[in-house]
Amino acid sequence: MADAGKQKIYIDEEIGSDAPGTSGSEGKPFKTLPAAFVQHGDTVEYLVRKREATPGQDGAPGEITAEWKPAAKAAMKKAVNYAETQKKKAAKEKEMAIRLQKEQEDRSKALEEAKKIVITEDTSLPKAVKIKLDEVDPRKVKLGSGDRPKEVDYNSPDRGTRVRVFGRVHRERKQKDILFVTLRDGYGFMQCVLTGPLAKTYDAVTLTRETSMEITGELWEVPAGAHAPLNRELHADFFRIVAHGKAPGGDDAITNKVQAGGDAQTLLDNRHLLLRGETASAVMFVRDAIESAFHQTYREVRLRKVSPPALVQTQVEGGATLFKFDYYGEQSFLTQSSQLYLETCLPSMGDVYCIEKSFRAEKSLTRRHLSEYTHVEAELDFISFDDLLDHLELVMCRVLELALSDPVIRKYIYDLNPEFKVPERPFKRMRYSDAIDWLVEHNIPNEEGQPHKFGDDIAEAAERRMTDIINRPIFLTHFPVEIKAFYMQKDKEDPRVTESVDVLMPGVGEIVGGSMRMDDYDELMAAYDREGIDPKPYYWYTDQRRYGSSPHGGYGLGLERFLAWLCKQHTVRDCCLYPRYMGRCTP
Repeated sequence: MADAGKQKIYIDEEIGSDAPGTSGSEGKPFKTLPAAFVQHGDTVEYLVRKREATPGQDGAPGEITAEWKPAAKAAMKKAVNYAETQKKKAAKEKEMAIRLQKEQEDRSKALEEAKKIVITEDTSLPKAVKIKLDEVDPRKVKLGSGDRPKEVDYNSPDRGTRVRVFGRVHRERKQKDILFVTLRDGYGFMQCVLTGPLAKTYDAVTLTRETSMEITGELWEVPAGAHAPLNRELHADFFRIVAHGKAPGGDDAITNKVQAGGDAQTLLDNRHLLLRGETASAVMFVRDAIESAFHQTYREVRLRKVSPPALVQTQVEGGATLFKFDYYGEQSFLTQSSQLYLETCLPSMGDVYCIEKSFRAEKSLTRRHLSEYTHVEAELDFISFDDLLDHLELVMCRVLELALSDPVIRKYIYDLNPEFKVPERPFKRMRYSDAIDWLVEHNIPNEEGQPHKFGDDIAEAAERRMTDIINRPIFLTHFPVEIKAFYMQKDKEDPRVTESVDVLMPGVGEIVGGSMRMDDYDELMAAYDREGIDPKPYYWYTDQRRYGSSPHGGYGLGLERFLAWLCKQHTVRDCCLYPRYMGRCTP
C-alpha cells in the first residue's frame, strides 16, 4: 500500500525516460528504478507500473490492465547498490578532475617559469666543429671527402671533442632533470644529453618529435651498460630550435599521423611522413646503395650509360598498357621500356645500359605491379643466349656483393631481412616446357583451374608458388613465340619458342625479363605483320637490321621488385619513394 505522506516517483519501463529533466511524475515517469533512485534517494516512495493481461472469452485476446505498485524490495536493493556505485564513480571523477586541474595549473606555472630561462652559447669554449651524425671523431674526418669515419678511442686525448650537430628529433625522453634527445639527419643518429638549465627551458620541456634542432657539446663515450648509436653521446652545452622547426604535438603529432600497422591507404596518403620512419628510410638507403652498385658493376663490365627518351610514339610490350597523351597534336605515349633505343646505341657505343622510369597502364592492384617503376635495362652486342644468362648472373651477384660490402648497408639489409642468403651460382635453369610439366606434377592449375599446357602464359600466382617451393633463383627460359614480344629471337633448334628468359626470385616472382633480339630484317618484318604493327614508325629500329646487323640481346630488371626480394617487403609500393599505381597518383 502506498504511503500517503511521501512524495511519489513513478517508473514505467515501456513509456518512461531516464533522460535529464525527467520529473518522475505520473505523466512523465522514469524508465528504470536505479536512475530514479540516483536522483531522489530514499526520501520518496517509488511506484512501478505493472501490466497484466486478463484472458478473453473463447480464446479471444483479453484486456491489458496497468496498475501502480510499490517497488519490490529486491529491486530497491539493486537500486541502492547502483546508486552507491554511481556515487563512488562520481567522487572519483571529481577527484580526477581536481587532480588534472592541479596538474594543468602546475604545468602552466612550470611553463611560465621555463620561459624565464634564457640560455646563450659560451663563447669561451673551444670552437665547435660541424659534423654529420654518423661521424665520430671530426678531427679524423676529411670534411667533404665522403670517407666513412673510423671509431675513436675514448681513452685517448680525443675524448671531449666539441662538435655542432643539426638534425630532427627522432626520439626524446625525460628522466628526472635530464633530457635525452636522439637526433636524425639522414646520415645517422646521435644521442644527446641535456642537463641543468638546458633541460628546463621552455623549448626543452615542450620538445616534440621531428622538431629541427642545433646542438653543441662534447662527444663522450656512453657509460658502461648503456647503449647509444656508435656508443657515444653528445653532452650538450647549448641548443636551439632551428628557424621555425618546432613540430606539432597532440593530435597532430607525427606518431598519430603514421602508426605502425595503420591503414595502408592512410599511410600512403602520409608517405611524406612515413619515410621518416626507420623501416621506410632503411629501404630507401638500400635502394640508393643498390642503384649505385648497378652503376659500378656496369662500369666494371664495360657498359656505357645512356639516357633514352620517356616520350615515344612506338610500343614495346603491347598497346594495352600504353599511357597515351597529346604531343603537339600527335598521339604519343609514355615509354614502356627503353630497350629499342638502347639497341640503336650498340653500333656506336658498344654494350649500353640505362636506369630510367618506365610506365605501364596495367589495371592491376597486385603487390608487385606499379604504373611507374625504375627500369634497369641493358643491351649487349655480339653475344649468344648463354652469354646473356651468364652476364645476368654476374651482374646480380656483383651488385649484391658491392651492397653487402658496406657494413652500414649490410646491417640495413639484415635488419629488414634477417634470413637473407646470397644466391648460389649458377642459378637454376629451367625451360618453359619443363616448368609446365612441373606445375602439372605438383597439381598447380592455370587461371581457368585446368592443368597447365604448352602455350599457357603462366599466371603470376602459379609462377610465384613454383618459385617459392623451389626456393632459389630460377632462369625460366624458352617461352613460346605466341606469348612473347614481337622482337624476340626464335630458338633455331625449336622455332616454337624464343630465346627468352625470366629471372624468378622466391617471395616476389619475376624480377627480370630478357631475350635475344631478332637480328634478321625479313624475320623482323614478318613479326610486325604477325602482330599487326605498322613498321613505318619503327624505321629507326628496323634499320639496325639493315646497316650491320649482329646477334645481340638484353633485359630489363624492375628495381622495386629486386628490392622487395632483397629487403623482404610485402609489396613493391614500399620500395619506391612515392608509388604510382591504378587509383593513386598522390602525394
